[in-house]
Amino acid sequence: MSDSSATGEVSWEADGQMASAPYVSARGGAAPKRAVEADDRLTADEAFRLASQGTAMVWRGDYPNARQLLQALGRRIDKRRDKCRETVEPAAAFNAYRLEQAQRANMLSLLLVPIADGRVELARGPDVGAALAEAIGTAGGRIVLPLRDLLAFVSAHEWRKNGVPVAALDGAKIHPHYGVFPPTRQDYVGLVAEALLPGGDVAFDLGTGSGVLAAVLLHRGVARVVATDNAPRAIACARENFERLDVADRVELIEGGLYPEGKASLVVCNPPWLPAKAGTALESAVYDTGGAMLRGFLDGLAAHLLPGGEGWLVLSDLAEHLGLRSRQELLDQIAVAGLRVIGRLDAPPSPKGARDAGDPLHFARSKEVVSLWRLASST
Repeated sequence: MSDSSATGEVSWEADGQMASAPYVSARGGAAPKRAVEADDRLTADEAFRLASQGTAMVWRGDYPNARQLLQALGRRIDKRRDKCRETVEPAAAFNAYRLEQAQRANMLSLLLVPIADGRVELARGPDVGAALAEAIGTAGGRIVLPLRDLLAFVSAHEWRKNGVPVAALDGAKIHPHYGVFPPTRQDYVGLVAEALLPGGDVAFDLGTGSGVLAAVLLHRGVARVVATDNAPRAIACARENFERLDVADRVELIEGGLYPEGKASLVVCNPPWLPAKAGTALESAVYDTGGAMLRGFLDGLAAHLLPGGEGWLVLSDLAEHLGLRSRQELLDQIAVAGLRVIGRLDAPPSPKGARDAGDPLHFARSKEVVSLWRLASST
């Protein structure tokens, strides 16, 4: 295991002797300070008590039993959360929800499993070497890591292996990498597939992620796309997808910075939809501190458009329903950037958001609409 993957060591007593192993976490946090060995005799109530005290549990029992215990622990955490929740105004409800989610993740991350050279070192433990290599860059050596994170690594590996069919690509698949937002929700993709294309041969795709929107533009006949992203994982993911789709010769990938040099007839940007601080690197696809990427897109757009060109801003109004940004604030940002709205396409509201009444943010998600704002220079 490479030193860059581990964020410390976990020590615990095993059979009267001290044991230790490097600690790896998807959240990149410090290793737990306290840990005990646990096995199939540990009850869910006792696991909840230990987690509430901040004590990690290094599992030495049966692997499927560890997964069951994680689920039981989650139910106990949720029960306590529901008992404490109060009705508050939207922004406060959102902040309380995020705090609850962080606390829940911290507690669930205290159930640890040992890994040795890519295999879970437990009875009935699976080989997870491929998933680990994709997520943290290596599967060698011996480590402990949260079972919650391991399950996320394995799930991401399956998404990457199987791919996500995209209707706007006639069912062709996008294969998301770990840490790159998968196009499982395709309302925003459909908008890019439907909007009337301006003239011109070159488009920019800012913050390309998996490359799905660039791929849709190419599928629609755009001759060339310049795609940018700050995340190395995203660049690698997009490159692989463009090669799979046989369009790599029509795409230029640029790592670092939002805008590439030059101008285009179309500039597309799907920034993180919520102007809030990302707690982890993995949350950066959803949360954008202060709406920095949105502001950067708007402020730079006029200078990067060819005459008659358009900017397409793909954005949910969830932030408005959560009290994080008003519609007027968005319109003011557009005007201050020297831009005007020349059209807007709205996707149908997400049926999932409307029917999940148990979601603490149901009051906002049930009203959410994703829009494609067509913008042009005011001059």
